[in-house]
Amino acid sequence: MGQVKSQFTEDELQDYEDLTYFTKKEILYAHKKFKNLAPEKVGHNKNAKLAMSKVLEYPELKANPFGDRICKVFSSSNDGDITFEDFLDMMSVFSDAAPKSVKAEHAFRIYDFDGDDMIGRNDLKQVIQRLVAYNSDLGHNDIDQLINNILEEADLDDDGALSFAEFEHIIDKSSDFINSFRIRL
Repeated sequence: MGQVKSQFTEDELQDYEDLTYFTKKEILYAHKKFKNLAPEKVGHNKNAKLAMSKVLEYPELKANPFGDRICKVFSSSNDGDITFEDFLDMMSVFSDAAPKSVKAEHAFRIYDFDGDDMIGRNDLKQVIQRLVAYNSDLGHNDIDQLINNILEEADLDDDGALSFAEFEHIIDKSSDFINSFRIRL
């Protein structure tokens, strides 16, 4: 039977395999998923860049309260727009094969809204507000108390923010982190 010709050379596929946690078959499947987001744009242009709004149509990102942050963290242009290589990197980090340390590094960047390499009170407030967006019973005092509890537990050096090391320490104690920080192809 006729085979569909890949847009990628064997060398390109090998490079992608070496740089991700995917097999060549999974890379081609990821490209199919990327292409399905905007077939008219990606069709014959493997270097196409999709607007964040298009990428957020991917079902797992659409349902994720951090979808926009995920796109921004993985966007090589830092604007949320995604190339196939950005998409592949993102899907690789969210795959089952990615190690916990890699997932933790990217989770930290997603939750560090202001990009200061610390997860401070304002970052935590944004995380909580996104997680409980539909819970109108949680007032400002409740959110502040929750932030205080998080910092009391996790802020080991009492500087009012979580460094990556402190964040990673909490992630290491979380048995379900690796299962929740996942997007299936």
